[in-house]
Amino acid sequence: MTPEPRRIEVSFDDNRLVPLLYGEHDAHLARIEHQLGVSLASRGNRVTIQGSGEAAETAQTVLSSLWERLERGLAVGPAEVDATVRMARQPDGAGPGGRLRAFNRPENTIVTRKRTIAPRTPGQSGYIDALRTHPLVFGLGPAGTGKTYLAVAQAVAMLATGQVDRLILSRPAVEAGERLGFLPGDMREKVDPYLRPLYDALHDMLPAEQVARHLETGTIEIAPLAFMRGRTLANAYIILDEAQNTTSMQMRMFLTRMGENSRMAVTGDISQVDLPPGQRSGLRDALDILDGIEGITFYWLTDEDVVRHVLVTRIVRAYDAFDRRRLAGGGEGA
Repeated sequence: MTPEPRRIEVSFDDNRLVPLLYGEHDAHLARIEHQLGVSLASRGNRVTIQGSGEAAETAQTVLSSLWERLERGLAVGPAEVDATVRMARQPDGAGPGGRLRAFNRPENTIVTRKRTIAPRTPGQSGYIDALRTHPLVFGLGPAGTGKTYLAVAQAVAMLATGQVDRLILSRPAVEAGERLGFLPGDMREKVDPYLRPLYDALHDMLPAEQVARHLETGTIEIAPLAFMRGRTLANAYIILDEAQNTTSMQMRMFLTRMGENSRMAVTGDISQVDLPPGQRSGLRDALDILDGIEGITFYWLTDEDVVRHVLVTRIVRAYDAFDRRRLAGGGEGA
């Protein structure tokens, strides 16, 4: 039976924001049309939606949610349009777009010097909430889910408001055992390539001169995991990235660096362990040993939370499916 067509008209009351909602040459409207199978016709500050009842209501929800973002001073681009459509299509028992009501809460945004960062998936929304409310958060999931980026954003925001005095960002320097001797240059030149993603995240949130000044004064420190030994880090936000490539001993050492009034985020993808064969990941051990301890939360992001190119989601799903088939069949590498 063909769904009953529906016609809905919506209007917006701030002509300065209307072009940002529609996108250049109405590109955002075209994106919504393509993904929801509806027709959108704009005239001035009015949009007419035509399509099946549920699709038309979902399109209305998407436009209203994007408008709310603009009214709060947040950016709307192709990624935000896609994320809003994705969430609006996932009802939670309260009709189309049920999850967007929680997603759009003002407290779910992170304000940094260069930008205001908002979640792009329901999973990211919950992850931001966990980072805000727990002293130690394990952010787990595949590449492209924002687990490290959002942790760095939360750390930068807490530094800006004086909730912590400094940031310490760390990674295992190389994936298989921190063997740096063969690389050219001094120690900083050896480890910088492995820490580059952390620098990139910082530069996304702070002006370059501020990043340089904080690095020079030690307010922000980016260091390989091996440099954490023997320290107690008080009044700090401490992030360990690529934690799946730590050994059990390294993970224990890192977690016990936590000092008074400190927060920690540990991020990793247990499907991407690069340790030598037979070496158990410290992140896997932490999942078993620390489960249920008060103040610690393990937050899982999934392929539904991938916010990179759409192909990344497909690639992640394809590899996951391949791994499941290989394990089920007892194939090579299982």
